[in-house]
Amino acid sequence: MFDRIIAIGGPTGSGKSSLAMELARRTGGEIVSCDSMQIYRGLDVGTAKPSAEDTLAVRHWLIDIKEPCERYSVADYVDDARKAISDINGRGLTAIVCGGTGLYMTSLLSGTVFSSSASQDQELRDEMNAFVEMYGTAPLLREIAQADPAYAQRLNANDVKRIIRAVEIIRSGSTPSELIEASRGDGYPGAVRILVSCSTREALYRRIEARCDAMMKDGIVDEARYVYENRDSFTTACAAIGYKEFFGYFEGTRSLEDCLSDLKKATRHYAKRQLTWFRREKDFTTLFSDITDTGRMADQVIGLADWSF
Repeated sequence: MFDRIIAIGGPTGSGKSSLAMELARRTGGEIVSCDSMQIYRGLDVGTAKPSAEDTLAVRHWLIDIKEPCERYSVADYVDDARKAISDINGRGLTAIVCGGTGLYMTSLLSGTVFSSSASQDQELRDEMNAFVEMYGTAPLLREIAQADPAYAQRLNANDVKRIIRAVEIIRSGSTPSELIEASRGDGYPGAVRILVSCSTREALYRRIEARCDAMMKDGIVDEARYVYENRDSFTTACAAIGYKEFFGYFEGTRSLEDCLSDLKKATRHYAKRQLTWFRREKDFTTLFSDITDTGRMADQVIGLADWSF
């Protein structure tokens, strides 16, 4: 038995989920979500979960497996995804890993083995969180850049958790790049890797605009209010795009129109970061969903596979 995996990554709104569904229908495969927010129950609109119709037609893994108050790490994801893939492949089916969380997908495909060699000091973490509240992330980013310039280039000022974790590692006497290199495992070298995007940034942004407008109709405001009312325990969701943009509306400091504008802007910026991440990865074949229909994209992906369906 060998691994039959198709990995589909890309920015939000690019059409990767539609491609995954088409491939699942054609191959009889099952979809393994690669989204850090779709794991949470009750957060459906803001995370663009598959419809009930889609989940009835094709089995989806790693969706609705945690409560919003529970913590979930990239190490947890890799462990859970590997188990899902083993189950799917063990039944002779194709596992279609699909999502836009680049760190999750890279860690899974590369076979990253997570180590506890760099201590996680809660007191230091609390201290750095308080520091960020007062001074922002720029000073910590400079510290990371001095010790590990290559890793610093993969971060942006909003990556608070990753910035703090990187500083923890550096202050323990190592660097993030050293740990990443030491943690490389066998992974899934035979996986077909696909980046779904649009041929122009304008085309992608039009899709994002349409998605955000649809989210408003589908009830994103009520879902964001649910997160806001539970903000003391829903720490991950509170920082997620799709929810935090509406907090000003609930607090009476922003109009709903301004919040929607903020959502669209934040989503565009996030999509740009996703594209940057996946373009750095090796062996990804780019397909443009705005100039190739889903059926023809599926034909191309199946053609890239070195196994028969």
